[in-house]
Amino acid sequence: MMKDCTSTERRFKICVLTTTRADYGILRPLLCRLFQDQQIDLRIAVSGTHLSNLFGMTVQEIEADGFSIDAKLSILEGCDDTPMGMADVMAHALAQFSAYFHTRSPDLLVVLGDRFEVFAICAAAVSACIPIAHIHGGEATEGLMDECFRHSITKMSYLHFTATEVYRKRVIQLGEEPDRVFNVGAMGVENALHVHFLSPEQIEADLDFPLFQRPYVVITFHPVTLEESMREAQMNELLLAIEHRSDLNFLITESNADIGGQHINACWRSFAANHSNCCVVSSLGVQRYMSVLKYAVCAMGNSSSGIIESPSLGIPTINIGDRQRGRVQADSVINCAPFKRDILQALELACSEPFRKKAALVKNPYGDGSSSERIYHILKTTLSTTQLDLKKSFYDIDFSV
Repeated sequence: MMKDCTSTERRFKICVLTTTRADYGILRPLLCRLFQDQQIDLRIAVSGTHLSNLFGMTVQEIEADGFSIDAKLSILEGCDDTPMGMADVMAHALAQFSAYFHTRSPDLLVVLGDRFEVFAICAAAVSACIPIAHIHGGEATEGLMDECFRHSITKMSYLHFTATEVYRKRVIQLGEEPDRVFNVGAMGVENALHVHFLSPEQIEADLDFPLFQRPYVVITFHPVTLEESMREAQMNELLLAIEHRSDLNFLITESNADIGGQHINACWRSFAANHSNCCVVSSLGVQRYMSVLKYAVCAMGNSSSGIIESPSLGIPTINIGDRQRGRVQADSVINCAPFKRDILQALELACSEPFRKKAALVKNPYGDGSSSERIYHILKTTLSTTQLDLKKSFYDIDFSV
């Protein structure tokens, strides 16, 4: 992935932040567009779980894609997945990115999502008077403390790229000017629609696991951070449900770096060691992840990918518990409580031929797969024609409650 950088035109310095395997996979189509533009000086700042062996050292995936990384800023060292550890990560992120922004001074910072470390990094950008473009604002995840981080990032940001019109209206309700808020759909849909899928033979060789020996389910289960006291009980119920379905294979992607994530990953590894129909991986990357989803019976767990990407692949999703409560959902999503009985009932429905036919025809509310092109053009137009004024006015809506 090479480009001619000899152009004498003014170049806009855009910094794109990635801290997890998930946000990099979503951001990749936009990164490709920015990278190929001669007027844009793309600076990729890599941090978080990308730089941890515990989470698969996924910075290697970015390098393998041919992107030049401007900075690798480690913020997890010496921290654990406790509430105090999370605060320590935010402190490290604030300090390290304050120094980074001071030396690099990008024209714009692009961030995605709602994670706690992204919140701290955005605070560093605000203190350096760097405009922020926020992707996936206005969403609701009522089971997570990420909810408040996301809306705080919205208030720190200048440009907003939402995934549905419902979310666009929420961002405006938070006081952001409508002409700076754009409904562009979700880039996860773009990945689902346009990735080059691996064959079953390639997937099994990569995993070193006979995945297609039986019908299989893809599972991603993250901590529900506002339900800490119920975390272990919910995990046990999920394991009991899986144990009941020995007729299926289960491909499990490990949890992220949220509070309690390491406990969940340890449970998965212990369970898989005693169940031959389970395979646990720390990270799959975009191509492998989309490929295994494409051939799966269904997606299961509490990840946003089951809400956003899976409907575009025409497969059912079993959404467990409250982690994703509040998100706009397609008709292919089955919501269930985090109990063995409910999970098994949802799994039976997802495996049924009528529901699978329904899922194959569903319309995804998260767009048509052209999000990165829309974001790219808005970024370019804004930087080319607009003098960014960080002195934002609060946009009031006249309504009664």
